[in-house]
Amino acid sequence: MLLLSHVGFSFMEDLVGTVTARGLKAYVLSSLPEPQHQESRPRALADLADDVRTTAGHVLTPRDIEDYLDHLEAAGASVLCCLTVWEGYRHLMALANARLGVPDLDEKQVLQLRDKLTLRNRLADAGLSRGRASALTPETLAARRREDGRYFVKPVSGIASFGTFPLTPDTTWADLERIAAEAHSDTVYASAFTTDPGLGAPAGQGPHPRTAADNGAKQDAPAGDHVGLGVDFLVEDYVPGQEFSFEVIVVGDEPHVVAVHEKCEVTEAAGTVLENACVSPPTSLSQEETAAGIRWVASVLDVLGLGWGCFHVEARHAPSGWDLIEVNPRVGGSLISPSVAALTGGPGLLDLWLDSLLTARRPAGFLKTLKGLSFEADGTTQCANATFFRVFFADPGTIREVGPNDDLPLQPVMSHVLLKPGDVVESSSREVFLGQVLWRMDRADREAVLPELVPASERAIEIVYGTECG
Repeated sequence: MLLLSHVGFSFMEDLVGTVTARGLKAYVLSSLPEPQHQESRPRALADLADDVRTTAGHVLTPRDIEDYLDHLEAAGASVLCCLTVWEGYRHLMALANARLGVPDLDEKQVLQLRDKLTLRNRLADAGLSRGRASALTPETLAARRREDGRYFVKPVSGIASFGTFPLTPDTTWADLERIAAEAHSDTVYASAFTTDPGLGAPAGQGPHPRTAADNGAKQDAPAGDHVGLGVDFLVEDYVPGQEFSFEVIVVGDEPHVVAVHEKCEVTEAAGTVLENACVSPPTSLSQEETAAGIRWVASVLDVLGLGWGCFHVEARHAPSGWDLIEVNPRVGGSLISPSVAALTGGPGLLDLWLDSLLTARRPAGFLKTLKGLSFEADGTTQCANATFFRVFFADPGTIREVGPNDDLPLQPVMSHVLLKPGDVVESSSREVFLGQVLWRMDRADREAVLPELVPASERAIEIVYGTECG
């Protein structure tokens, strides 16, 4: 298996474990880690995988993929398929699988999904979205601010809710310049803000010279004085309703909804959207509404011609029906995959995606397993379990103490604390993950468990900030 790693990470420990559990070798191609990890991460990857190559740049390129596959083939390795969970490399995964003869999306389809401006309007034209989107310029920003409607701003191609927020009368062009500057200066995320696979700001490259800091106090750029941000933004009609995600595996044009997560707490902050907690199966949907959602997802995938792959389809449901947030051609982040494993009592979403690739040429046996785990067309599921997980985000400051809290009404099945004492969290327009905790319960007991667990879960990870390390 060829695994693509961005700056040395991208859940490599989980991916390599999933691969080696099947008796396969793991070959890792990684872009150059950030300076503070350039010694430790290549060593850690070498301890994990059977072969590792780290490139000289912070962003992998198609040439890197071709060269590494040439190297592996010359060494006599038989590479079965390629996988990555880093969305910015999903088109590279598609290129590798095309060379290996593995059914998958093609590069063009991946890049079209990442162009959220075109995607929104394409689905609106097909009657599958009630909203439309426009490129954000000083002129369209001023026009939307004068209108009474609700609008949402996001990068045309982005990741991890970086720079996504509701438009308000106080939003200025300087706000967009500030967010674009942050995106360009972020070694990890910079390359994710383009749908052009040949582009991506290299490490150390600054943003456009006219930033919010240069402007001083908030002000709008004059109409017609559009200075390029280096990051394209869109403004779209606000999608109302409760938020959900559909976890989907598609094999041979047949979609299978493995799980539906309800985002029971979502915080819309000034420069990002924080998804704080999820429950699955959903608590606020009827069987009929779930079935309608499954039909709607199938229609979206059909219109977009997405016949293979794993998808994390984010949507909202309102009395008017289902509407799209975005289609991610990968597993969902945070604890989505482990939540699926807790629901099924077996494979997680990452396992299912990998198995769909390994069996792509002869999928009959895998399809039987997949159908047994997935929702029926009528909105019912055979899973007897329910899950709840909470994601914790750090505030700006220096962490003095951080750790799990064991005084909870139900003990979690998984708990990750991602930061440590002494870490300094900077103010940013993207979320900074502190940790995440997952609980599993019998579905029949959920209504009795959740009312106490949800508020108690807010203290599942305890953190103290200070100016010095304790």
